[in-house]
Amino acid sequence: MTSDDDATLGSGAGEPKSDGDEDLRDALVALANLSTGHLGLEELLTKVATYAVRAIPGADGAGLTLLEHGRSATIVSTAPFVTEIDDIQYGLGQGPCISAAAEGQTKLSGSLGADQRWPQFGSKVARLGVHSVVSLPLITPGAVVGAMNVYAHAKHVFDNRAVELGELFAAPAAIAVENAQVLVQAQRLAAQLQAALGTRGVVDRAIGIMMSRTGATPDEALNKLRSLSQTEHVKLPVMAQRIVDAAVRRARALHKEEE
Repeated sequence: MTSDDDATLGSGAGEPKSDGDEDLRDALVALANLSTGHLGLEELLTKVATYAVRAIPGADGAGLTLLEHGRSATIVSTAPFVTEIDDIQYGLGQGPCISAAAEGQTKLSGSLGADQRWPQFGSKVARLGVHSVVSLPLITPGAVVGAMNVYAHAKHVFDNRAVELGELFAAPAAIAVENAQVLVQAQRLAAQLQAALGTRGVVDRAIGIMMSRTGATPDEALNKLRSLSQTEHVKLPVMAQRIVDAAVRRARALHKEEE
């Protein structure tokens, strides 16, 4: 377990609930039952963050950041105050979630306003009445796929036991997040390929129409199509679609005349 503890952690509020292990088990069961194929990415990430609040005693809210190519790509939260805090964090470019993701280590603070690791961030969020945080990197065998902030309003709410519970939750959470990310990327690629196939199809149809009209070769028809797209200041597929649509309209008009 890795953590950056405060110089002093309060007792009282930081003591884990007696049913902490049971809460963790419930959260892990809920996490295991998540279906990446039936939820949108943001909805799934929000559920993961919600289960983290359930798993860590004393938590008032949580936020989760998904990383793509080392940058934050999707940020979700379980409560409006978490969104406000994470907006401050990413606006400043400093904070426990950023540090946890960059270093691959859990960050713990019970008095953010006095924490010198993130002085600008800490002072701003303390004025909003949020003082405690556990930030957990979401680590898979391949990379850090994201990070999760678990917040509490009071000071010194989280102790080393909260860190331990959080890290036990973060390990399978990272796998769930990675699976969701892989699925979304696959869906995105499939959509791009489908769009590319559709684009190629309409260009080929336009070339065929131009060849039948003028007797041009495929290369000559393609060059003419490119010239038209440049003259009209539109993309090649758009110009091709115009030619196809015009040919369809002419064919329908002829058909009506023959009736």
